[in-house]
Amino acid sequence: MRIIRANSRIQRSSFCLLAAAFLLSSFIYPESAQAAAGSKPGPPNRLGVLDPIIQNAIRQGQMPGAVLLVWHNGQVMYRKAFGNRSLEPRRETMRLDTIFDLASLTKVVATTSAIMQLMERGQVRINDPVAKYIPEFAQNGKEDITVRNLLTHYSGLRGDLDLTQPWQGRDTAFSMAFAETPVIPAGSRFLYSDINFIVLGALIERVSGISEDEYCQKNIFTPLGMTHTRYLPPAAWKSAIAPTEYDEQGRMLRGMVHDPTSRRMGGVAGHAGLFSTAADLSKFAQALLNGSTVLRSLAVEKMTTPQQPPTSDSLRGFGWDIDSPLSSNRGELLPVGSFGHTGWTGTSLWIDPTTRTYIILLTNSVHPRGKGNVIALRAKIATAVAATLPLTVSE
Repeated sequence: MRIIRANSRIQRSSFCLLAAAFLLSSFIYPESAQAAAGSKPGPPNRLGVLDPIIQNAIRQGQMPGAVLLVWHNGQVMYRKAFGNRSLEPRRETMRLDTIFDLASLTKVVATTSAIMQLMERGQVRINDPVAKYIPEFAQNGKEDITVRNLLTHYSGLRGDLDLTQPWQGRDTAFSMAFAETPVIPAGSRFLYSDINFIVLGALIERVSGISEDEYCQKNIFTPLGMTHTRYLPPAAWKSAIAPTEYDEQGRMLRGMVHDPTSRRMGGVAGHAGLFSTAADLSKFAQALLNGSTVLRSLAVEKMTTPQQPPTSDSLRGFGWDIDSPLSSNRGELLPVGSFGHTGWTGTSLWIDPTTRTYIILLTNSVHPRGKGNVIALRAKIATAVAATLPLTVSE
């Protein structure tokens, strides 16, 4: 019954999207300029309304700058850079090719994609206990926690590893994660946890025999032509990277991962550590919508449709958010059948396969002192896009 209700929610949401988008685009938004230079030519749209939304957010201190890309039905409809990518120690103008610390977008772009590839190859089964692949994970009552539980955040594990002690290193982090005790019963409710994806990163390494960064570079980023996406960005990229925040020693983080747990792990972790650009994320999103050799369409459908326990009202795919307390960046009009994710540093990606639309918003809202917040901005942008574009249901 819950799956039926979930499907009904998706169908009703898609219908409401089309009706609301038609009405709102008719009388709320004035005509405005075409998308930024470099976009493919397309039919007139009113996405110029996004300019003041982002400019106001910058003036209000929500973030120093942003890169926003909107793609619809085969065309880049909007692509612009705003504000500054750096305020301290010196001011630098934001550019379209700025490289961002993706934070938790790592979970879906890297880790979930890798797990789904291993599933396609028959090397991992989603409903298997994690302990089948990592025997030491079974300790402290975790013997029945499955790969599915980790991917959907229904494992019952707490949000993060203990950072009150001065530990360092990946092996230490993995040992700590494997020794965790669930704080609630597995499958009982949605509890977002970085530990879930730290363990999944370890699982990728156990099964593939290589590190997660090496696996993803070889099997995901390089095949998709994502030339400016990687863990541990080289020094040559540093000047193009948007800085984040001052670390515990007072150093501005630039090219070093912002997430403190991933940083202690050396910058490669299943939950955070990936750097990328709007252009590269656009290639990734198109691969999900159009199909690719990286992930087959059946695997994409599996990971982006509801996979949570039947007793839950929070809809989660494998890694991807669909309709949960964290999906405010879907806005008011994009349907429940769409999916996406966010990153703590101010990044987000939302994809709607029904209307073949995606929205990439990359900011470094934590720069320079962690006081920015783009939660409301994400929702505002998504709603404006859905209300403005000539959205049509794909056949």
